[in-house]
Amino acid sequence: MKKYKGLKSKTWLSGLNTKTVGGFYEFDSVENAQNYIDGLLIPFAKQVNGNLSVKLFDGEITQEANIAMLSPYYSPPN
Repeated sequence: MKKYKGLKSKTWLSGLNTKTVGGFYEFDSVENAQNYIDGLLIPFAKQVNGNLSVKLFDGEITQEANIAMLSPYYSPPN
């Protein structure tokens, strides 16, 4: 994962009863996120005959909400 440019953080998720895995990935640009999707996620899903669902969000838009819920990735404003 570290070889993909722009990856800032990942929060791992696991479906306890569904045996699914995933996460929230934060990239520094949409282009770098798409490169990760195309270069790692899609080929891996094909390799393991798995299902893949991807949604892109603008993290800047959610910054205020993350600060309000004390997300460890954001520091509250001074």
